[in-house]
Amino acid sequence: MFWQGRWCYPACNLIYSYNPSKDGGEIPLIFHIHRSTFMFLLYDYNIFWAFLIISSLIPILAFLISGILAPISKGPEKLSSYESGIEPMGDAWLQFRIRYYMFALVFVVFDVETVFLYPWAIGFDILGISVFIEALIFVLILIVGSVYAWRKGALEWS
Repeated sequence: MFWQGRWCYPACNLIYSYNPSKDGGEIPLIFHIHRSTFMFLLYDYNIFWAFLIISSLIPILAFLISGILAPISKGPEKLSSYESGIEPMGDAWLQFRIRYYMFALVFVVFDVETVFLYPWAIGFDILGISVFIEALIFVLILIVGSVYAWRKGALEWS
């Protein structure tokens, strides 16, 4: 595969270069994960990083190309709103009620929660009970936040 030895290897060497058992101490829980298992977990993220880089480069390139190729001309026609060839009526600035923003904010919080819980769910059986406790604390904090938003009326549509 294209990622073998390139992206995963430095991270694995960093974690496994420290061996606390040489000094006679106990090995921390994170070091109980076998090296091949840990490398397998990092391979799952390589596809994510590749998609993140590609999906970031495409809009950047689109903006750069349009900025280079597009003619720059400023005038009253360019600065006015366009409504199918008809002169715009009224002001273009509309005020939205705050409840729309609250719904968007609550959606973003739970969407990000899902993004963080997915890798945990994939590697749950391998990582053990310590990761389960961390994820449980994470979910409990989000539940407390959602109960607070509900009690304050942020989730009511009236």
